[in-house]
Amino acid sequence: MIQDATELFSHEHEYKPSAQEPAPPQTVANDPVAAELWAKCLPIIQDNVTPQVYKTWFEKIQALKWSENQFVIQVPSQFFYEWIEEHYYDLLQKTLIQVLGPDVQLQYQVVVEQTEIEEDRRTMRLPAKPSSAAATAAQQSSLPFVQNAPLQQNFPNFLNPAYVFENFIRGESNQLAVAAALAIAEKPGRTKYNPLVLYGHTGLGKTHLAQAIGNRALQLHRNLRVIYTNSERFTMEYVNAIQNGKVNEFTNFYRSVDILIVDDIQFFSGKEKTQDNFFHTFNALHQSAKQIILTSDKPPKEINGVDDRLISRFQWGLTADVQPPDFEMRMAILQRKAVDEGTELPGDVVEYLARHITSSVRELEGTLISLLANVSLDGRELTLDLAREVVRGIGTEVAPKEITVKSILARVSEYYDISETLIISKTRKQEIVLARQTAMYIIKNLTQLSLKSIGSHFGGRDHTTVIHSCQMIQNYLETDPKVQVAVNTLLDQLGATGTSRR
Repeated sequence: MIQDATELFSHEHEYKPSAQEPAPPQTVANDPVAAELWAKCLPIIQDNVTPQVYKTWFEKIQALKWSENQFVIQVPSQFFYEWIEEHYYDLLQKTLIQVLGPDVQLQYQVVVEQTEIEEDRRTMRLPAKPSSAAATAAQQSSLPFVQNAPLQQNFPNFLNPAYVFENFIRGESNQLAVAAALAIAEKPGRTKYNPLVLYGHTGLGKTHLAQAIGNRALQLHRNLRVIYTNSERFTMEYVNAIQNGKVNEFTNFYRSVDILIVDDIQFFSGKEKTQDNFFHTFNALHQSAKQIILTSDKPPKEINGVDDRLISRFQWGLTADVQPPDFEMRMAILQRKAVDEGTELPGDVVEYLARHITSSVRELEGTLISLLANVSLDGRELTLDLAREVVRGIGTEVAPKEITVKSILARVSEYYDISETLIISKTRKQEIVLARQTAMYIIKNLTQLSLKSIGSHFGGRDHTTVIHSCQMIQNYLETDPKVQVAVNTLLDQLGATGTSRR
């Protein structure tokens, strides 16, 4: 039995149930024209993703039909559909518009295997190009400030309900940012963190944390007006407002919110009129004690092409960086994500992925999803060998040798001819202290362990002791040839190629 349910999926990712009854059951046959058009899309997609991503997510898509600007593709599961929509929406949008034209509508046919096969169909309207009149109308209709009343309460806030504090992993790399975010969610606009600017490389959770503030604030204060946008959408809306004589409505709407969250402010660069409008919006909100939350890939003072007066205002509150997660935090993220997906990862797989996927949370989660896709879609066994294969497939460089606390302690013990037990003991004998400090220094530089975790391996010492030890060895490296020789020899023995040394 095939059950057909159709929903509209707008370019803001907001589900709107269809007002019509479900269409009669039907099966869409493969269309050679659709297959040919999809074949033209695939090389474009392939150029913009890694080979492993392409193999896992795009090779499995089938083109079914092309008719009256509707392009129907089939994906193998609901999970597959949601992942594509969350992570590759922009790529699909740009590719289909390039190949099929600005008015294309993408329709998914989701096949879910249960006792029988159900086909769940979803439709996504891709926004037309800005130069198209149809595009302008479609985009305009989606903008909150042109609906019925400029200051209506029920407008789409574009917050992702999955972005909450409860599933955000906290650690040393984001400690300040999370603390500030929680304080703001409790009392938006009434803390000294206004604006809050979260910055860091892509994929580290800035958007998640920013939207978590909005979601928590709405839980605590239901009458708040919260809006999430990004610099690109804000600019597009402003341009459309100018073209359609709606600047006053645009301005009034954005100055009426209680919490304004703007992602990727670095893309305001070079957009002088948009910057001018945002400058006055920022002033109006700040003077009214309304909360402003911004994200960027760099600190405000390093953003080029943005007016100095805006940069100055971005620095009025708190600027908090979000760093790449350390080893323990990466393990926690993997374990949490696996639980969310209904899977328990073997310990060796968790440790392997955590050691070799280090650049961002997004890459870490993407690697895990690719791994689970191989298991669920291809029937592979979840093993360390499969994890190695997936990591190689996404082009992550794998270290030739595992460097651990145990291996470092063994080398230091051998070099100084002091037992490991004495090195981690409480004794303050000078030669033992030097060996202990050397071990801490090397562990800090060759592993992803946090300062607290390093201290725990040395009889439960706190992070300040580790900091002091590392600083002492750094000083010795500048003044003591014997310590220089010791550290360089140990690094060579551990195979730490490419490690900077004196």
